[in-house]
Amino acid sequence: MSNQVRQINIRPIGFVRTTATEEEIHTQRSNVISEVVLRKGLEKALNAIESYSHIFVIFWMHLVPEQERRKLKTHPRHRVTLPEVGIFSVRERSRPNPIGLAVVELLERRENVLKVRGLDAVEGTPVLDIKPYDYIDIKHTIRVPDWWLEAHPKWRSG
Repeated sequence: MSNQVRQINIRPIGFVRTTATEEEIHTQRSNVISEVVLRKGLEKALNAIESYSHIFVIFWMHLVPEQERRKLKTHPRHRVTLPEVGIFSVRERSRPNPIGLAVVELLERRENVLKVRGLDAVEGTPVLDIKPYDYIDIKHTIRVPDWWLEAHPKWRSG
């Protein structure tokens, strides 16, 4: 196909600043406080963002090794007792394009810096984009596989 895009060049809009370790991010994500620091000159792009309680942060997981990005199947949460599934069926860092997506609580904005809670990105992670989280994004009826419920027992009903 001649219309097929072969390469995309993206310039990060900023980076993550945090003192949280990878272990803290993995085990206590919902409590982790971080800052998203945008490049100087992008402050106007943040006008009115503080009106939202939550935002999406899209980031590049820059520490994922190239060989890990070739992985196409995995056991969810690295538990061999769960069925092996395709990499696009789980939310983990091993993916062809290591793009991270998180809905975070927006705590504060100071010029080009957003203070957030719940971001699962390490110090220095490049940020690709920010989008507001609103009522259109809330889905009340979703379907997940049984293995997902086994991996996340707090979400089991009944």
